[in-house]
Amino acid sequence: MFEPTDSPTMLEVRLKPHPASPESPIDSLTVLFERDGLALWLRFIAEGQMPEVVWPGPAEPGRADDLWRHSCFEAFVQTDDGYVEYNLSPSGQWATYRFDSPRQGMRNALEVATPGELDLAWDMLALETRIELPNGATRLGLSAVIEAIDGSFSYWALAHPSDKPDFHHPDSFVLDLP
Repeated sequence: MFEPTDSPTMLEVRLKPHPASPESPIDSLTVLFERDGLALWLRFIAEGQMPEVVWPGPAEPGRADDLWRHSCFEAFVQTDDGYVEYNLSPSGQWATYRFDSPRQGMRNALEVATPGELDLAWDMLALETRIELPNGATRLGLSAVIEAIDGSFSYWALAHPSDKPDFHHPDSFVLDLP
């Protein structure tokens, strides 16, 4: 498990489901995070009925595409020249994409994620990771896609500025990076 430094810079935020999302087996989703230079330590904590969620099983750690199509945690980091999207799967896989503007100019990003331990119990799941921040990182958006066993999806974020779930919306980047 990653150990964040004992520092007053650790922050805790709560994600909320998009109003158009169906009822979710997840009751609450909290994220702890702390910046360490050009790295950001994150711990996503989902609480609720874990047997009712489709969690990706263990996979070979490393970069993989389409992780957001199943239960996945995400971070979006704004820079002066666009933003980087991080997909963090409970499977141990991850992906990073760089964008010039909302959903424009998508390409693999150079920044990597280093998954840590996964804690899973009948009523909670916690995923830790450390992500490399891009140069010029200024603002942060945090989100999650949760797939229920009935096939429905709920979309969680710090802010939902549009009538449909859209984690790429510029107003979703609501936190100033410490």
